[in-house]
Amino acid sequence: MMTKVDLNDLKTKGLEEMESEGVLRVVVGMATCGQSAGARRVMETLKKDVAELGLKNVKVAVTGCVGMCTYEPILEVSEPGKKKVTYIHMDPEKTARVVKEHLQGGQPVLDYTVGHDHAGTLKNLEDLQFYAKQKRIVLRNCGTIDPENIHEYIARDGYAALRKALLEMTPQSVIEEMKKSGLRGRGGAGFPTGLKWGFAAPNQADQKYIICNADEGDPGAFMDRSVLEGDPHSVLEAMAIGGYAIGASKGYIYVRAEYPVAVERLKIAIRQAQEMGLLGPNIFGSDFSFDIEIRLGAGAFVCGEETALIASIEGKRGMSRNKPPFPANKGLWGKPTVINNVETLANVAQIILKGADWFRSFGTEKSPGTKVFALGGKINNTGLVEVPMGITLREVIYDIGSGCPHGKAFKAVQTGGPSGGCITTVDLDTPIDFDNLVAIGSMMGSGGMIVIDEDNCMVDIARFFLDFTVDESCGKCTPCREGTKRMLEILDRLVAGEGTMQDLENLEDLAENIRLTSLCALGQTAPNPVMSTLKHFRDEYLAHVQDKKCPAGVCKALLGYVITENCKGCTKCKRVCPVEAITGEVKQMHVIDQDLCIRCGACFNVCSFNAIARN
Repeated sequence: MMTKVDLNDLKTKGLEEMESEGVLRVVVGMATCGQSAGARRVMETLKKDVAELGLKNVKVAVTGCVGMCTYEPILEVSEPGKKKVTYIHMDPEKTARVVKEHLQGGQPVLDYTVGHDHAGTLKNLEDLQFYAKQKRIVLRNCGTIDPENIHEYIARDGYAALRKALLEMTPQSVIEEMKKSGLRGRGGAGFPTGLKWGFAAPNQADQKYIICNADEGDPGAFMDRSVLEGDPHSVLEAMAIGGYAIGASKGYIYVRAEYPVAVERLKIAIRQAQEMGLLGPNIFGSDFSFDIEIRLGAGAFVCGEETALIASIEGKRGMSRNKPPFPANKGLWGKPTVINNVETLANVAQIILKGADWFRSFGTEKSPGTKVFALGGKINNTGLVEVPMGITLREVIYDIGSGCPHGKAFKAVQTGGPSGGCITTVDLDTPIDFDNLVAIGSMMGSGGMIVIDEDNCMVDIARFFLDFTVDESCGKCTPCREGTKRMLEILDRLVAGEGTMQDLENLEDLAENIRLTSLCALGQTAPNPVMSTLKHFRDEYLAHVQDKKCPAGVCKALLGYVITENCKGCTKCKRVCPVEAITGEVKQMHVIDQDLCIRCGACFNVCSFNAIARN
């Protein structure tokens, strides 16, 4: 196996594959988001038509998520010296036309592009407001390189940081550079990465381990998945650097089996790196050897906690344990172990290559660098965004996300998933960093950011997250196992119109006790969505209890539908009612039998004359 790798030759080859003179490079976003929108059929059509037309100057490649999930499937055409052309909302028919008119005929199909200005100059994704305030460090290669081609990663300085670390730095100087960078763990807790590495390095053992935590479980979060699908080598390189720093020769990537695209691309990346001598024995001719294996998780949310994750790799049930001892002292199979999540690791190579001072030039003093968020929910521009720490929530939601659809009023944003809390308009100008989000009752979490509008019921939102937590509790400690279940039962009563004022008091007492006495962070943070909604939207809870009403019109048991004088007798509502609760003749006002009505809302949704009201 080759050990003395010539990165310069490999970089040249990669650049030739990406930017050959006279060659049109066509990439299709083939991350999970793209494929779910139909990108696979787009790719099949593209390859077939290019082959049938004999277009030798066209190179077709896959790429990862570009971030603008709203526009998937996305196809981009680039040629050296010319502006990239971005096609959006593609399908096989549109793709066939692009192949014939653009790839063969040389004329972009304006109808399918992301847009153009008044002078007819085409725009591409980078010209959109969505990207204007972003800074891509973690996502720098996603949507640009072919994640299944190691040469393209190397073409963008891939593995140069590993070479620098092994040949120009000592393990301790690597750790010191990481400490100086101030990089904090992006998995939720925000613990300093360099400090964690520094704890493990002095511990003597015949074996040490680096583990990549890719067990991304927050509802609505897909940051880590997108990095693994779009830039897997950035994680492999970082794990090798971490292994060198702490004296580990073995790494594990713990990834959930529900991520088949990410798993397949990791397998390809590991195999390519091994074949080139970038993983394995004597990397870059040094005396450092390091290799990586994949371990598949069954999708247990609790396995995102590091001791539960370790137990799962060891073949045990994924359950947290008391600390100390900490994994840095006694982790996987009792050996010193460092665990970092995907996004944390994706920063490492850039820090080593460009220096801690460069990294600290972004973000805030206590939270340097950038943060990747999965922006979803009631937002116009759903997608993956990477922004400098310190940007405000208002900028993310309105400047990048373009606000709520259909002119609906913004109500709150939930950060941190089931472990976080909701943030209202009062705090929209808060700079985003680890400490500020905690101060206003939420947390960074792994990076889920779910926008909530006026049509959402906050009691129902709290119930949704708590229902998830109850299902995912490992059951080891009583406060989490029993307490969260009792909280969920109270919320069930509230949305059913059976809640009492005593229930609200019990809800708060339970939340505080669970927070203080649960074994691990899953239980300790489980009450957060309930407590933050109680704090900011207590009036909605009171409406459910005292008035037996759901102000947002979401909780079915508290809804009633009546037909108003606007009714024209079109009979639409009568025809869709599944229980025949609506009566009336054509062109006469209809009536809903409240005893028969199951409050499904079908009549409300089909009425063309705004004649059905919810109360």
